[in-house]
Amino acid sequence: MAKWTPKHEAPEPLEGPVVATITGGTILWFVLFVVQVPFYGWYADHNATSWIWTCLAGAGLGLIGIWYVRKRDAAIKRAQAAGAAGSTDGETP
Repeated sequence: MAKWTPKHEAPEPLEGPVVATITGGTILWFVLFVVQVPFYGWYADHNATSWIWTCLAGAGLGLIGIWYVRKRDAAIKRAQAAGAAGSTDGETP
């Protein structure tokens, strides 16, 4: 069986508003947690409290995600600034 090889180059990855997307998702998870907390008794009666804790875990992991993507975004901007500064100092590559 022959190994498959791509016939064209892969496209550049899409970069969007990553920090805003992760922040929005984190807020959504936290809002879902807050909305469900008053109904904890109902969830407990139906053995479904994991739904509440899943929302809290999503909000907690989202906070870690916000920290990560902010650091990543800052590192990308620093690298771009260093690349732009390095290319304007009169040296030729």
